[in-house]
Amino acid sequence: MTKPVFKTTGRKSSDDYTITFRPGELIFSEGELGTEMYIIHEGQVEILNHIQGEDRLLAVLEKGDFFGEMALLEDRPRAATVRALTETRVLQINGSTFDQMLRDNPEVAVRMMRKLSRRLRETDDLLKAALGTTGASPAPEIPTPDLTAVQAYGPERLIHAPSGMEFSLSRGSETTIGRKDPVTGIYPDIDLTPVDSQRSVSRRHSKIYRRGPKFFLAEEIGTMNATFLNGESLETGVPAELKPGDELRCGVVALRFEVP
Repeated sequence: MTKPVFKTTGRKSSDDYTITFRPGELIFSEGELGTEMYIIHEGQVEILNHIQGEDRLLAVLEKGDFFGEMALLEDRPRAATVRALTETRVLQINGSTFDQMLRDNPEVAVRMMRKLSRRLRETDDLLKAALGTTGASPAPEIPTPDLTAVQAYGPERLIHAPSGMEFSLSRGSETTIGRKDPVTGIYPDIDLTPVDSQRSVSRRHSKIYRRGPKFFLAEEIGTMNATFLNGESLETGVPAELKPGDELRCGVVALRFEVP
């Protein structure tokens, strides 16, 4: 069934920055000129591209995610359509408030840079693939990562005592901890969304390094709330040794590190 589409400007609150959209209401359309970006305060939106006569779903964004930043940065037409999936309240950011937002919320700036870095890397891969082909052969497509692929996990794990949930570490040299981030296309090895009702954990909050028999914990750049190891706040980017039985805390989520 086709979803209803309402083309309106939403309803502004008294602060003139927050706008509410009904389910199915367009926030903006692909090809429109835009001078604002948006941060979701409540609800969900879907990002769509019009391809071969139909709208294709690219991503679903939720509270804390942002969109529309490319038009603000480059003063170019919108590259996609954004539609409210549920009743949604967004913060509208124009050029005059953009600088202050980056000062007040460095995590948004870091996520924006990660998003741009990922796009640049994908473009670089496409160019390298194109240069490696003959003139008549099309460049091979870069495969989309399979987010449902089975990840190889080790026996080491983090225990969330209040819920009893266990999160296994990756068998690789690094395990990222945070919350899924459809804006940047980055999904952590350990997603703490189910145990973080207050959304205190940043999208990329911390990382555990495996170095031989030892493990180290480090806080990621741009984290809004601190990372603690046995009650001590970690310095961003500086690894600290993590031992069995240690307690680490990301935001308000406390976890115990266990090794069988």
